Amino acid sequence: MKEAVVSPDINVTIKDVSVPKPNADQVLIKVVYSGSNPKDWKGPKYSKKELNSGDDVAGIVEEVGENVTEFKKGDRVAAFHEMMSDHGSFAEYAIAWAYTTFHLPKKTSFEEGATIPLAAMTAAVGLYQRLKLPEPWNATTEKIPLIVYGASGAVGAFAIKLARLSNIHPIIAISGRGQKFVEGLIDRSKGDTIVDYRNGDEAVITGIKDALKANNISETHHAFDAVSEHNSFQNISQVLSQTGGSKITLVLPGRDYSAIPKHIEQSTTSVGSVHTAVAPDSKEGKEGVITGGKEFGFVFFRFFSRGLQEGWFTGHPYEVVPGGLRGVEKGLNDLMNGVNSATKYVFEIEDTK
Repeated sequence: MKEAVVSPDINVTIKDVSVPKPNADQVLIKVVYSGSNPKDWKGPKYSKKELNSGDDVAGIVEEVGENVTEFKKGDRVAAFHEMMSDHGSFAEYAIAWAYTTFHLPKKTSFEEGATIPLAAMTAAVGLYQRLKLPEPWNATTEKIPLIVYGASGAVGAFAIKLARLSNIHPIIAISGRGQKFVEGLIDRSKGDTIVDYRNGDEAVITGIKDALKANNISETHHAFDAVSEHNSFQNISQVLSQTGGSKITLVLPGRDYSAIPKHIEQSTTSVGSVHTAVAPDSKEGKEGVITGGKEFGFVFFRFFSRGLQEGWFTGHPYEVVPGGLRGVEKGLNDLMNGVNSATKYVFEIEDTK
């Protein structure tokens, strides 16, 4: 089969390799469309290793491991491939764990399906495991203001979609050129609003405060920073309550977040947590906790599948990059250079020449 390998300088080589075999708990998927994410260029660049760095899979089940009961050959699925491991989505066939694979309804295209796994799960982990907000099946009936910084990107947009399913309002969406798209995500009737970061840091801080005042809310305690740079968390820190209970979750690991005041509880949202079991010798394990990230991922991926079928959940707008696997290099370089806005790049594998 053909596989695209991304080098540290974001050049892509197409290689002929053997079709992988799934282990007992995995699924082999014939990739119809692969999605892409900023980490697909960051991984090879910062690790200085060549890698098939794609993790968003949409396609048809080819083979399942002996322990897999939920899927069979021919099923339409999407999946989140385990990051930094072999057999990613930039290939004709990819491997995913059964618990991070989910059914795609017939009405959901493979293109749309490829936009969902990593970004939507990042949003879910951030909202519900890091910020500890109420899940959609336990939706709130009280006002819970939420700041979403980077609202037009895939993670920010999915955060808004999930927050609305949890009936979390008002949502204060920080966005730039993708505002028209974000307008279609929020609910103005429930106090949601958009603040344009292009007007400068002071305008962002004032805009957030004005949004709270317009909703007769004196303070806010929750922020999802899907940007985590360019003064995003510094601006958020100026408006989160100082009276206790304030939380911010960020998406870029290894950064200096010391500018965030001590009264704000900070966390980093890593979607890789859904591939991590609770270790028996960890703090949680020693306290008797058995379930964790893996089970969270299992549940929410199936929640996405149901939402797609029922119509109350959708993927992200996408742009098909021409050339199949040979388009991966252009797609990742455009991601690195900030060319796209409010869309996900996807690649049709059969279009590889």
